[in-house]
Amino acid sequence: MTKAAKGTPMTEERTSNAASGLAVPPTGNKRWYVVHAYSGMEKAVERNLRERIDRAGMQEKFGRILVPMEEVVELKNGKKAVTERRFFPGYVLVEMEMGDDTWHLVKHTSKVTGFVGGAKNRPSPISESEVMKIVNQMQEGIEKPRPKVEWVVGELVRVKEGPFTDFNGAIEEVNYDKSKVRVSVTIFGRATPVELDFSQVEKI
Repeated sequence: MTKAAKGTPMTEERTSNAASGLAVPPTGNKRWYVVHAYSGMEKAVERNLRERIDRAGMQEKFGRILVPMEEVVELKNGKKAVTERRFFPGYVLVEMEMGDDTWHLVKHTSKVTGFVGGAKNRPSPISESEVMKIVNQMQEGIEKPRPKVEWVVGELVRVKEGPFTDFNGAIEEVNYDKSKVRVSVTIFGRATPVELDFSQVEKI
């Protein structure tokens, strides 16, 4: 897989291919294991693991490496921007044959703190169904990115931009496609519905 430039979100096609490729069950004696990494260093752990596997010539004992990510939509300067968010911060999934050599390779990779579950030097694999849940969640995030901030009808918000700045009101309707909310604002004692961009309101 071609690496994305630093700070550049993966394209939908590449992310989609990565997620759909994981829908294949592990082969041979390989199982999925959860590796704990320093939070924010998950992608670095993925890179470090791949480099160490290549240097050690252990490609046959390792399969796929997955950093669980989802895409989220946020407004930046009035424009929609799609970014990636880790939904299991600090965790990386590794498909591998468990043995002393592979355990040592992963355990002594930079930014890795250890395996999750099982005995200290004999971690327990997670089930294929657990991996599929994560893959499905990633796929859903690709097909329909979630908003970074979620709004709820009835929620009280404060207007922070525009002619109604500092007015409070309740959300009557949310339109994620247009990134707008309709807020009932009380003006001169009368409730008035006002359509606002997500960027113009904040949660109270």
